[in-house]
Amino acid sequence: MRKRHLAGAAAAAIALPLTLALPAQSHGFINLPPSRAALCGAGVVTNCGDIQWEPQSVEGPKGFPTRGPADGTICAGADARWAPLDAPRNGTWPTTAVTAGQQLTFTWNIEARHATTTFKYYLTKPGYDATQKITRANLDLTPFLTVNYNGRQPAATTTHTGTLPTGRTGHQVILAVWEIADTNNSFYSCTDVKF
Repeated sequence: MRKRHLAGAAAAAIALPLTLALPAQSHGFINLPPSRAALCGAGVVTNCGDIQWEPQSVEGPKGFPTRGPADGTICAGADARWAPLDAPRNGTWPTTAVTAGQQLTFTWNIEARHATTTFKYYLTKPGYDATQKITRANLDLTPFLTVNYNGRQPAATTTHTGTLPTGRTGHQVILAVWEIADTNNSFYSCTDVKF
């Protein structure tokens, strides 16, 4: 009996630090095509700060584009901990090759399946300068893809497919906004692509 009690206590002692080591606010991010958070989390891009351990945690105020993160802080969800996601890095973020008008599938890894209003996908405007931070002025504020959830929870692996707009060349950025139904927040994800 004593051995069983000690084994249980030992397991609990090991489990507690592991539980405390997990992020308190685990949620979700775009894994494919790789978002900036995914690239940092995988170690493909370095000097990312804490986001390398929490790519799923880019949460900020909802209501984009009329409200939400201030210009220049959009990719980080206005959270200073994730500020490296807003840094343009002189336009050197790795890109995914795309073609105007093609179908593109976005795959989210979702760790906390929140009741959801929508997922919306925006693209930078023609002539976007990849050495600049993302602002509303350099985004087309009409989403090229909107997926309504009406309060449903997304799956742990969620995919959405949309048609990329035409009239883009070079390095562009896709901003995805996952709006949560039952909180005041959304999750923000920036993915760099090259037409």
